[in-house]
Amino acid sequence: MKFNGVCIITDDVNKLGNFYQEVLQAACDREEDFIAFSTEGAHLSIFSSREMERMAPGSMGGGGGSSCTLEFEVGDVDREHARLVEMGIPIVKPPTTQPWGIRSVWFRDPDGNLVNFYARVGKSEP
Repeated sequence: MKFNGVCIITDDVNKLGNFYQEVLQAACDREEDFIAFSTEGAHLSIFSSREMERMAPGSMGGGGGSSCTLEFEVGDVDREHARLVEMGIPIVKPPTTQPWGIRSVWFRDPDGNLVNFYARVGKSEP
């Protein structure tokens, strides 16, 4: 089995798509109710909740939002943090280095999903 990507279902495809296009600095393929980003490792798609319900009636009933964290490995967490702050994106957790050797910054997308930009920095000393 090979993991291929994540599709976020949203009420506002354009708003979320514009956010990820700016944050990821990535090109995308756009249609009215669907946006697809190709990133190294996996695809990120954004799809309309209205169209999801049309395609599979009842599929959106009981569905929750904001219950996952999207993670992207970056070259420099502190540089990304500065860029996110400059963009006016509220930070959930500022750049932090964990004992297991990951430095990360957490923020939320417009739908409330957590996003983690992280880099491997080696294990820190106790």
